[in-house]
Amino acid sequence: MPSHPDPDERNRLAPDCRRCPALVESRECISWGNGPLDATLVVVGEAPGHGHPDAERWQGGNWTGMAYTSRHSGRRIRELLAEAGYGDGACYFTNAVKCFPADPEDPTTNREPTAEERANCRPYLREEIATVAPRAVVPTGKYATQSVLSLEGIDTDSFLDAVLEPMDCPTLGTTAVPLLHPSYQEVWLSRLGYDRGEYVAALGERLADCG
Repeated sequence: MPSHPDPDERNRLAPDCRRCPALVESRECISWGNGPLDATLVVVGEAPGHGHPDAERWQGGNWTGMAYTSRHSGRRIRELLAEAGYGDGACYFTNAVKCFPADPEDPTTNREPTAEERANCRPYLREEIATVAPRAVVPTGKYATQSVLSLEGIDTDSFLDAVLEPMDCPTLGTTAVPLLHPSYQEVWLSRLGYDRGEYVAALGERLADCG
């Protein structure tokens, strides 16, 4: 079980943010990045989910104010990276969009962040990557990958073809290594030809070759 991050590790980049009115209305709090500012990896999620306010600790970033602290996706991605050799202290966790994007039809369900919302959050993401200066950036899922690569002006035709494929990001001074989103990892692993052990091993090999 990965350790829950210390709230003091929360990297608040602004006292508040109101760039996206719909997100201000739907969020409980801003889900800031967390982890060492000299981490080896920057792990980028898509956006916080609604979360689990009644959970003892792993409530999710919408309630804790820290990215990837949900009892499902947060623990899964932290466990995966620890198995690949990047446990506590090696990763800085953040999101491409820092606030919970509620679906108007069901306010406990995520909707896809709009292009404008992703663009509004992009300066925060660029600042985080520049501050940490990681060996690699690990975006998890299609939209997180698009957000990271858009900082380089790179478009991806097929996200699944990009999984575990290192991509040079010269203006960020690092390499992007996309991963499956932890919520869909079990569904897509076999379709990509991996079992979990092979996926973990391949991730460790790709990250070792970065930097």
